[in-house]
Amino acid sequence: MLDPRHAYMSAYLKGEEPKVVASEHINKMLRASSLQDALAIIRETDVGNYLEELPVKTFDDLDEALWHYLAQCVSHVESFKFLPGNMRKVSRTYIVKYDVLNIKAALQSLSPTGSKKPLIPMGIIYNNGLLDELSDVENTGEIVDLLSQSRLGDYMSILEEYELTEEAKSKLVVESRLDGQYFKSILSMAKSVGDNSILSKAFGIVIDLTNLQIVSRAIIDDIGTDAAECVIPGGYMISDKLLKDLLTSKLADIPRKLEGGSYQDVAREILSSYDKTSSITAVGEVIDKYKFRLVKDILSPRVLSPSVMAWYLILKEVEIRNLRLILKAIIDGVSLEEITGYLVL
Repeated sequence: MLDPRHAYMSAYLKGEEPKVVASEHINKMLRASSLQDALAIIRETDVGNYLEELPVKTFDDLDEALWHYLAQCVSHVESFKFLPGNMRKVSRTYIVKYDVLNIKAALQSLSPTGSKKPLIPMGIIYNNGLLDELSDVENTGEIVDLLSQSRLGDYMSILEEYELTEEAKSKLVVESRLDGQYFKSILSMAKSVGDNSILSKAFGIVIDLTNLQIVSRAIIDDIGTDAAECVIPGGYMISDKLLKDLLTSKLADIPRKLEGGSYQDVAREILSSYDKTSSITAVGEVIDKYKFRLVKDILSPRVLSPSVMAWYLILKEVEIRNLRLILKAIIDGVSLEEITGYLVL
């Protein structure tokens, strides 16, 4: 018999989708001449209504407001009395991605040439009131202590084992190990909440694309096969053998070696974007777009299952990502045409 709690939460979460900033809003925002005009376009959306009530003037104001909005959305859903336990587990496990991002940012600030970046007010460390302490750490040992306090012990050994240096390989190893532990938790969660095949496929694809990003970064940084220890297990379609082969290739050879698979277009766009910009960040921008597109096809049709929660979280964070890009460009006076390729639609 169908659990009525799943029916209720599925109906609620699906009912939130029409309130999200969608492609039609974004197309209009890209023609906006001012911040006020852009915000007026999304006034009828949930996040637009939220921003309208706040005294935001600078991008820092907006950035903080957008992240707090996303955190409130997650907190609100988790507060539902009838939220099924497996949906709550999806949310709690998924949201640790922001802890991983914040750990990476804290590590970067410790490197000799690193600079302090604002941390994202999301995740377990934030919920425990320790984000300011993470922002002010002076060594990896202090980060480990904060992870211990936040019961993120699975990530502690990674930092205890590796020292972050300016070497590209060292950075890639640390970041990929953190990501690998996160995805290990995600796949374990998928097996325990039901709807295993759908969630495992969706996150397996995310792992594939993350590995393609690692391979691309390794090639660009001339690390090559030394990056083999950085790849993340548990992917859906890209085998360990193929990953090792890709690591011995040139960036221009990757699309050909992925021929016949669904990732060839991803590799082509990575190559094209990097050729145009010579920026390694272009790789991540391309990967993020395809993660959303491919996962959307799998998760968005699902109802009455824990997958509905996963899709809601992904949809809301992509909404925030797009708004941050567009509003930042408007405030900085950057041509909105220049950012269209970075939007996730």
